This record gives sequence, C-alpha cells and structure tokens, in this order.
Amino acid sequence: MLDKGKFNILGINISAIDYEGAVQRIVDAANQGKGLSISALAVHGLMTGVTDRQHKYRLNQFDLLVPDGQPVRWALNWMYKTGLTDRVYGPNLMLKTCQRAAADGIPIFLFGGAPELLDALQSKLLQQFPTLKIAGMIPSRFRRLTPEERDDVVRQIRESGAKITFAGLGCPRQEVWAYEFRDRLSMPILAVGAAFNFHAGQLDQAPGFLQKRGLEWAYRLYKEPKRLWQRYLILNPYYLTLLIGQMTRFYRPNPDNCDPPHEEILYG
Repeated sequence: MLDKGKFNILGINISAIDYEGAVQRIVDAANQGKGLSISALAVHGLMTGVTDRQHKYRLNQFDLLVPDGQPVRWALNWMYKTGLTDRVYGPNLMLKTCQRAAADGIPIFLFGGAPELLDALQSKLLQQFPTLKIAGMIPSRFRRLTPEERDDVVRQIRESGAKITFAGLGCPRQEVWAYEFRDRLSMPILAVGAAFNFHAGQLDQAPGFLQKRGLEWAYRLYKEPKRLWQRYLILNPYYLTLLIGQMTRFYRPNPDNCDPPHEEILYG
C-alpha cells in the first residue's frame, strides 16, 4: 500500500497514492462516518482547476485527488520521484471500492445520470458483486437545485443507510457536487465521471495498450470528436507547456493562489 501525501502539479495538490491506499482511506472514512471527498483527475480535470481560480480552491479542499491519467502520474514521478507504478483510474477505483464494500457489507449510493443509466449500472454491479448493498439511487436533474431540493437529496442519501456515495455527473460538475455535499453527507463521496457509463455498458473504454501509453484521450476523441475536441486538442498542449514551465522553474504555481467560491452552485 502506498500513500505518500499530496504534491503540487500546476497548483493542484495531487495525491501520490495507489489503489490499495485509496480504497483503505475510503473504507476507513465510511466505517467512521466521516466526510471524505475523492476525485480521479486526468489532464482535463486538473486543468479545470488551473483555468478557474474558484474551482482550483474547491479541488485543493479535496481529501484525495488521485492521478487518473498517465500524464498526471508521470508528472508526479518526474518532479517528485514518487515511484507510482500505475495510475489510479477512476472506473477501476470504483470497482475496487465496490468489491471491498461488498466484502465488508458497506452500503453504497449512486448519484447522477439518467434513470435508465442508473438501472443498467445497478444491474451490472450486482452481476459482478452479488453481495453489494446498493442502498439507493438518485438520477441527475441536469440543472441547479433549489436549497429545498438540495436538502431532500441529503435526506434521501443519509436515510438510505449508505456509507459511500458515488457521483457521476461529469467533470467538473461532479467535483463541485462532492465539494458542496461532503460535510452534509458525512461519508466518502467519489467523483468518478464516465465510470457510470463504462460500467453500465453505455460507453466503450479505450483498449488497454492505449491506456498504458497515456493515449486514452485519443480513443475518446475518435469516439466523440464534436464534444471532446476542445478538451483534448487545446488543454493537452496547454498542460504540457505549463508542466515544462514548472519543471524548469519558469512557472511557479502556488496552490494557495485561488479564490473561495462566492456561492454554491448546487448542480444536481
């Protein structure tokens, strides 16, 4: 098990941790009834904080920002010699957490996506982990919530008996949601993005050889060019340019150089 703490990558504090370390932190918090915010960040997720000072603040309040993308893992190894042999891929982290939750009898909750997505996801998870306790599910309304709706979501999740919540709202909405709901729910919240779609069988994952080489983005761009071209063809070169600047000390990003959000977004 590896957990070396947090390191500054472009002003975002990324955790140098492996799957075993992350799952153990999640399970410990679940058993203790403590809030824990976790997100698996690839380049796009990290850059949402680099380009938005308020979101940078949110991300740096997370308990764990695990290196979802190979380029983020490489940056940790290049700059800080962390010795990470693998990334902590969000979809895999979700499955490993569900496996441990099933073994330990820890109920989970699924938040986000359309009702049919959640139904398919629940079915697939129970096929893979028959003893997994899915305490409840709430689909996304795909808009901002009223304070009354927010309180109703909190009530439903807490009253379900769940001890871990998975949020699948897409980046960066799911990170905003985890930031805003962490202390209200007092349990681990995992922002896992496309994991819901992958595990429900509604979206193909990149082949393993592309994932290992940090080219998952190319596969996803090929699959969804209209939606993702800006994300990858602009943000990826920008990430690399800033990373070279940080490594050569021409760019000195400060995690504290950010702004607390002025108001809650309450996206749900």
